[in-house]
Amino acid sequence: MPAVPAPDAVRPIVLIGPMAVGKSAIGHQLAQHLGAGYVDTDAVVVAGHGSIAEIFASRGEHAFRELEARAVARAIEDAQGTSTVISLGGGAVLDSGTQQLLQQCTVVYLECDADTVAERIARNSGRPLLAGDAMARWKTLFATRRPVYERLADLVLDVRTGSVPDLTLRLEEALRGHAAGTTAAVPTAARTKEVEK
Repeated sequence: MPAVPAPDAVRPIVLIGPMAVGKSAIGHQLAQHLGAGYVDTDAVVVAGHGSIAEIFASRGEHAFRELEARAVARAIEDAQGTSTVISLGGGAVLDSGTQQLLQQCTVVYLECDADTVAERIARNSGRPLLAGDAMARWKTLFATRRPVYERLADLVLDVRTGSVPDLTLRLEEALRGHAAGTTAAVPTAARTKEVEK
């Protein structure tokens, strides 16, 4: 019979960060490593309502944000008491309800810079918020959202260097350290938001 986990010991793991940073790829692989479920909230919206570009074109960004917030709330609610990995779209964290729900999760901010994502953005033109000068738009959005990512994060993973498998292993290690730090009485100074490697 497995031991009953302490309250809050098992929490959903939510990946946040800007567009094209690798949340889906890292999240999917992390879930496989942990033997946990995986939810990509953008994919949930697309499965239920059509492509994000189509939603933006026909119903506008506000309608998309409402669908996104509902998808995030459902994913977090369904994942309570498990280590399900959830990847959020880049702008999902702007919703105040989502910010409150994230307090029930272990939130990982995938940190990068424009150079890290430039090639991926050039390859993927299907992002409605990046229409026109995609990199200029990405930088503007990132500048606005970065303080929110930093404020919400329990852990920060620098994804500027390393393959998806390498980054996933680094994140697993950081999550183990974080879990140990939150379940044991570790002095606050020993806990850090930075994932150092």
